[in-house]
Amino acid sequence: MKQRMEWKKGLLSLFLLCGPFLVMASPTKVTLQLKWRHQFQFAGYYVAKELGYYSDLGLEVDIVEAVGNDTDSVAKVLDNHAQFGISHSGLLKHRLQGQPVVAMAALMQSSPYCWLVKKHSPIFAPQDFDSKKISSLSASENAELITMLANEGIQPKVVDIGAQEPLAAWIEGRLDAIQVYITNEPYTLAQQGIDYRLVCPKQHGFNVYGDVLFTSQTFLDAQPEVVARFYQASMRGWRYALLNLQHSIALTKRHYAVDKSLQELAFEADQLKPLMMRTGSTLGAMSDARWRLIAELYALDDKPMQEHFRGFMYQPMQQSGMRMSWMFILAIAIILVAVPTYVRLVVQARKSK
Repeated sequence: MKQRMEWKKGLLSLFLLCGPFLVMASPTKVTLQLKWRHQFQFAGYYVAKELGYYSDLGLEVDIVEAVGNDTDSVAKVLDNHAQFGISHSGLLKHRLQGQPVVAMAALMQSSPYCWLVKKHSPIFAPQDFDSKKISSLSASENAELITMLANEGIQPKVVDIGAQEPLAAWIEGRLDAIQVYITNEPYTLAQQGIDYRLVCPKQHGFNVYGDVLFTSQTFLDAQPEVVARFYQASMRGWRYALLNLQHSIALTKRHYAVDKSLQELAFEADQLKPLMMRTGSTLGAMSDARWRLIAELYALDDKPMQEHFRGFMYQPMQQSGMRMSWMFILAIAIILVAVPTYVRLVVQARKSK
């Protein structure tokens, strides 16, 4: 009886000693708000979730796609409806307006937005857009398309096409040029056998970041360890996705982009990979100089840059190093506490037999 009591006391002691660590190991729930509907564009995050990279680091991630035309991921994060979001180089404008957003990684080193024109169109450069018919643009999402023209003093003619889809209006000849995402409309045109050309900002000196992973300063200050873990798992997911396209395409199709064909997702992957994996550039890399150049391209004022730019870029190495040190100390603490207790319980159990 005495040995049994000692055994129970030992188990209780072990539970009390390790209990706090077990609680700390429970998954942290966070939400990632996408800027568009499910497609290969976000495959790295799908991979991180489905292959357990998030759960390995104690995260339970809900990946939420945009609904309808509500693509404002910044508002979702600032309102704490999501802790992480996908934006674009226009995120810098939000920061300079005093909104506490923090860029974590530029997954696309160049923007996938371009102007779509007919194959035999006379439009080749910004100057050629003068008086040409285009559809209305979002000043935030596609700023590089507008800026490319505005910096040359070009005034295209904005045509109201009502409820008609821009691509359909372009095919009918109602529009001379439309904004496109190089992974979407070109695929549709290729399937229909329609020839086209792309006039991209990058070709004319407006090389800005595409998709940018971000969080809020508020969340980063409150839970830096969660941000570090999310960053690490997401980058791991993207590395796998880009190096294992066939698997990541199938995974995206199976669990997320169920309405897209494998061929469409493969086309998207082929178009995006060069924008994400550039020779001599680390996946997701950002630089102070590049962001400042983007500010110049967007003609943003110097004063807001001086007041708000500092702290805009997340420092992953510093955060990751902090996490690894903390986890190493925690692991050693668990071993030092739990192992001796376990050995003592085993010895007592054998003696009681």
